[in-house]
Amino acid sequence: MADDINGQTEELTAKIISLEERNVRLMEDLQKAETEKRYSESELFRLQKDLTRVRTELERLRSPPLIIGSLKDVLPDGKVVVKSSTGPDFIVSVSEYVPKADLLPGVRVSLNKQTLALMNVLPSSLDPVITGAEIIDKPHISYEDIGGLSNEILELREAVEDPLLRPELYAKVGIEPPKGVLLVGPPGTGKTLMAKAVASATNASFIRLVGSELVQKYIGEGARLVRELFELARTKAPSIIFIDELDSVGAKRLDSATSGDREVQRTLMQLLAELDGFTPTGDVKIIGATNRPDILDDALLRPGRFDRIIDIGLPDTEGRLQIFKIHTSHMNIGDDVDLKVLADITDTASGAEIKSICTEAGMLTIRDSRDTVTMSDFMRGKEKVMEAGRNKIKAAPAYMFG
Repeated sequence: MADDINGQTEELTAKIISLEERNVRLMEDLQKAETEKRYSESELFRLQKDLTRVRTELERLRSPPLIIGSLKDVLPDGKVVVKSSTGPDFIVSVSEYVPKADLLPGVRVSLNKQTLALMNVLPSSLDPVITGAEIIDKPHISYEDIGGLSNEILELREAVEDPLLRPELYAKVGIEPPKGVLLVGPPGTGKTLMAKAVASATNASFIRLVGSELVQKYIGEGARLVRELFELARTKAPSIIFIDELDSVGAKRLDSATSGDREVQRTLMQLLAELDGFTPTGDVKIIGATNRPDILDDALLRPGRFDRIIDIGLPDTEGRLQIFKIHTSHMNIGDDVDLKVLADITDTASGAEIKSICTEAGMLTIRDSRDTVTMSDFMRGKEKVMEAGRNKIKAAPAYMFG
């Protein structure tokens, strides 16, 4: 009987062990199922997000296109008058999501294609020619970097710097400052440097554009660029517009003109209108530069547009000495270098040519594997720059015309 009891005990023990092993396996399966459930739930959540995003993108792509127009007037009942890109004017409603403060006459707006309701106010678009102009928030040029132009700098500061920094002086006297300043002089005499220096002194944005960039192929494009140029200047005010080579767009208007000449004249007339359109005491000043004042249109030169004309000539001996000192201040020059002699022998040299002489002298020093610039290097640099026929037209050979 004891054997039967022992047998039953062993059989029961084996069943218990089997049940425990089964329980362990079931617990493992349960944990695995819970893990898979959590993974499936997270995957389902991710797929739902992707589905929502795809549906939103599909709805956006299915939405009808919007028409670009311009706002002309705001009516008392909350509606607005818009001019669509197709031509006619419409009185339309405004979306409740558009802030009322943004509804200003002249802004670009988007219109629903079917109801022409105003859906959004668009930012103003500027042509890449204007946005690609040289825009410097604060030029790193000071008056100390310009030599030999003390009187010219004084006139420029009176016309541009004082109205921006001390407008009360003009108010006390009871006069209006000049609207624009025209810098006239040969190439390389420092016209652009002067404009950058006055912009740096006034903490104004410096917008530089070459006049030829305002001349476009299609009718009305040049005038539009002029409008956008002044619009950009007002946005970045206080600002200084510097139009280099003004003669390319401001030449005299002639009766016998081609279609291209007439388009240049339209651009000129838009420039004249913009010059008349802003106040002398505003935060936008315009500076023009040219080396051909003889071909400029008389309408540009009359008082009220370019009020002050500053003639920037070639520097005298004292001016050339100052320019040499500026450009050699950071150079390692020898004791034998006499800047006074260099200033005396570089008659008719412009500031740009003097800078080129200093650069050539330094390059000759490097060529000879030296680190000190001598007087001989400056003399050779002067010969290379001044006597190499730079900017000189050579005579045609006698045999060319028989």
